[in-house]
Amino acid sequence: MLRLPDVKLGKTVKVVRLHGNGAVKRRIMDMGITRDCEIYVRKAAPLGDPIQINVRGYELCIRKADAAMIEVH
Repeated sequence: MLRLPDVKLGKTVKVVRLHGNGAVKRRIMDMGITRDCEIYVRKAAPLGDPIQINVRGYELCIRKADAAMIEVH
């Protein structure tokens, strides 16, 4: 099982499943991250948190704690 924070910079992955529940999962889905969408991992902050991704044609910064709820392949 691969989570979004484990993906190397410059790679494109596809969302398999969203873990978590309630408001956090809903917020992730509201950002456009849903099953089968592609995510390009662009870069990370100097200390590694947050990470910048490209999803559905726009740039998004997401905390590693929230990104860990996104299972990808």
